[in-house]
Amino acid sequence: MTSSPIKLSATLERWPIAGSFTISRGAKTEAVVIVAELSLGDDRNGIHGGTRGRGECVPYPRYGETPEQVLATIEAVSERFCKGLTRKELQTVMPAGAARNALDCALWDLEAKAAGRRVCEMMGLPSPRPLTTAFTISLGTPEVMAQASAKAAHRPLLKIKLGGEGDAARIAAVRAAAPNSTLIVDANEAWTEADLEEHLEACAKAGVTLVEQPLPAGRDVALGRIKRPIAVCADESVHDRASLEGLRERYDAINIKLDKTGGLTEALAMSEAARALGFEIMVGCMVATSLSMAPAMLVAQHAGVVDLDGPLLLAHDRDNGLRYDGSTVYPPEASLWG
Repeated sequence: MTSSPIKLSATLERWPIAGSFTISRGAKTEAVVIVAELSLGDDRNGIHGGTRGRGECVPYPRYGETPEQVLATIEAVSERFCKGLTRKELQTVMPAGAARNALDCALWDLEAKAAGRRVCEMMGLPSPRPLTTAFTISLGTPEVMAQASAKAAHRPLLKIKLGGEGDAARIAAVRAAAPNSTLIVDANEAWTEADLEEHLEACAKAGVTLVEQPLPAGRDVALGRIKRPIAVCADESVHDRASLEGLRERYDAINIKLDKTGGLTEALAMSEAARALGFEIMVGCMVATSLSMAPAMLVAQHAGVVDLDGPLLLAHDRDNGLRYDGSTVYPPEASLWG
């Protein structure tokens, strides 16, 4: 697409969660997202006027983001788009994070719709295939988590949120309630160096295949000093390509989330770079609508673990959302994104 002027608008939306979503840092009952919309208002270089592209992001307080700040950051570049800001230029004028994610994904959507092609075609990639996604069990008491796991025991892959003290009992209760599901766990930085090996052993005993971010980012050197009985995946410790090199001795896998990488463009480049370094790939998400998941489906095609269940945790999804058949998630229709 050329550097034609583009009109930008952004909206804050609130989507109720079915019940609540709890991790080690707290609980929430709604997903707050920002939707960026880019539009071409007239015919330029053969592009049909009125073409629109959308991208969704989730501001995350863990990284110092608030909905108001992210909304303001997006709106602040409106004039640049009017002057023809391109997707390539966007990577340098904005840092990685939620704001750039919404804009980058909106640009991909706009380019695809303007060209009458799918994003995968424009990238020279094969059409995305359906994937099996994890389903998340929120943090709670062992009894509550066992009840939730029993209801989800038909799903092939469960992601279990842990919180530190009492995690051995939690994971044992979940395994008893869902004996046939593959289990991965996410501690969200809640473990300490003192209890690291004990918790890893409890997970290994329960047949867990992957542990996500056990120690706080920046305080995870102990992972490189121990023999890890199961694969350990970086989440809060990894954001974009610049953060990869220092993690090779500590982690076996990385979790790529578009809200961390700052969009699809960097996420795809990061996936390629990480695989070249020997990392396994996990593609994750925040709790959000299908509009957030849709571009991540392209990155997830090369992932060993897919965690794109955000819409399944909501009370309802947006219109024309992704199709979920149990734990199988299907690629987006053009009416949603891309």
